[in-house]
Amino acid sequence: MTVAHQSAAPSRGREITVTGIDGAGKSTLAARLHEALNTAGHPTILIGKHSTTVPMDAELSAYVDRLNALVYRRDARVAQACGDHYWLLALAAWYTLQDQLVIKPALAAGTHVILDNAHHKILARYAVNPDVNPLLAEQVFEHLTEPDLVFFLRIGAREALRRKGSFTSLETGHSGSGDEDFIRYQNTVLDRLRVQEKRDGWTSIDVTVLDRDAVFKTAARAVTDLLHLPL
Repeated sequence: MTVAHQSAAPSRGREITVTGIDGAGKSTLAARLHEALNTAGHPTILIGKHSTTVPMDAELSAYVDRLNALVYRRDARVAQACGDHYWLLALAAWYTLQDQLVIKPALAAGTHVILDNAHHKILARYAVNPDVNPLLAEQVFEHLTEPDLVFFLRIGAREALRRKGSFTSLETGHSGSGDEDFIRYQNTVLDRLRVQEKRDGWTSIDVTVLDRDAVFKTAARAVTDLLHLPL
């Protein structure tokens, strides 16, 4: 009797998230990790706040793109008119679609995911917003896929501003338009991210005195040591 050999299911992919305040260098590190993993032979996708492609489904991609336009490419006056609760739920819808339509299928197929601009910073922002119950913010994101590794890029707001150069009203918490408004708000968000870091056991990298190459090398070592993905 001949026993048919079934092909083994692919190993589950790993999700790596990069978080930190505005100007910490999240997108730079996420892009370099994405490139390095693929170069090393580990199929990996990079997902950011404007990633709207759903593999093999143009109709769903078009729908996700329309939602992205509502959430991230809207007129600033719309955000002010709709209020904080609306935007929290709109962001929850956006992250849910990304998770269900792109991240979970990729991980199930054995593809790794680098997630830039994850929801952790949004949680921190809402935690310092007196008009929204922080428990509500946690609840609307709690169903999302748990990342295998979270890099927390630590940097003070003043240094982040020096590197960033310019900022939007959102990045001051709509509290003003001056440099000190940015610094005050971002340091408050940073304090909340530190609470999440201690609670959830993130991998913290102090990027204050590190250049981009040093940050990448530190992260690459962690990917190799913790996820066993040699780079």
